Amino acid sequence: MTHSKRIAINIIALVVATLGTQRSLAADPTQTDYATERATRAKELTQPFAWFSLVALQWLKPGATTVGSAPDNSVVITNAPAHLATFDEKGAQVTLTAHDPSLMLHGVPLRTGPQYTVIGTGEDDSSALASGTLRLWVIDRGGRRYLRIKDSQAAALKHFHGLRWYSIDEHYRVQARWVPDTPPYVMQVMNKIGQITPVTVPGHVEFEFNGKKQTLVPMEASKEGLFLVFRDQTYRTTTDGGGRFLETAAPSNGLDRPGTVILDFNQAVDPPCAYSPFATCPLASKENRLPIEMPAGEKRYDD
Repeated sequence: MTHSKRIAINIIALVVATLGTQRSLAADPTQTDYATERATRAKELTQPFAWFSLVALQWLKPGATTVGSAPDNSVVITNAPAHLATFDEKGAQVTLTAHDPSLMLHGVPLRTGPQYTVIGTGEDDSSALASGTLRLWVIDRGGRRYLRIKDSQAAALKHFHGLRWYSIDEHYRVQARWVPDTPPYVMQVMNKIGQITPVTVPGHVEFEFNGKKQTLVPMEASKEGLFLVFRDQTYRTTTDGGGRFLETAAPSNGLDRPGTVILDFNQAVDPPCAYSPFATCPLASKENRLPIEMPAGEKRYDD
């Protein structure tokens, strides 16, 4: 698998993990329960090992990376044992040596001393290394290996103070045209850690807003729907600077024929990077930086 394909797969995995319940657009806006959607989103984000529990993202350079609460570790984690483990990156392989008997995989304690191979594509609870309140994953981002750590007692999670939203306004729920592209459109997507990958999609959307034509290119398009990462001019004051996520139902006539699609910007949400410096989110590409304000959906978390 090429590095570009790995990044694309990781981006799609992030999309699925982040949005979860967002694919609920109704043709009739009166059937969209925005209050429930927003409450559900806050609940999902604050689960014990969801995005607010992130406490570390460490690039595993060739050689040893040590983890623990003692100050002599490469990665110092407050709620870890003094010396939890050593991760050793060599080529495409990462091995683990456990130093504390609390470290477990699949619910089974790891013996201290032997080396274990610990790299995979999964990033759910069942694939995590565990120690007390911590969960650890070795993840691949564009051929680089990173150590991701979550803590169910993370300060950001314990001090969660609620999400901020614009009021619902039907002005920001627009009908757009789905325009198939032949050949398919290739968009260069950068993520938060500076990696760039080409993403190929079968078309784009066009819509008029306040009398002016606007265009957006989805980062993912399938029979299940469209996923867009966009940024509008509210990023200067009230929304996340890297962009926001928006998911829609599939175009009315499928992906290979012109049709319509509803863009409900009231359902725009922040990426995980809006809540944590330890996430690796896709950023809004140049095609999706709207020259207008779209004051709808989720606002910047920290304001």
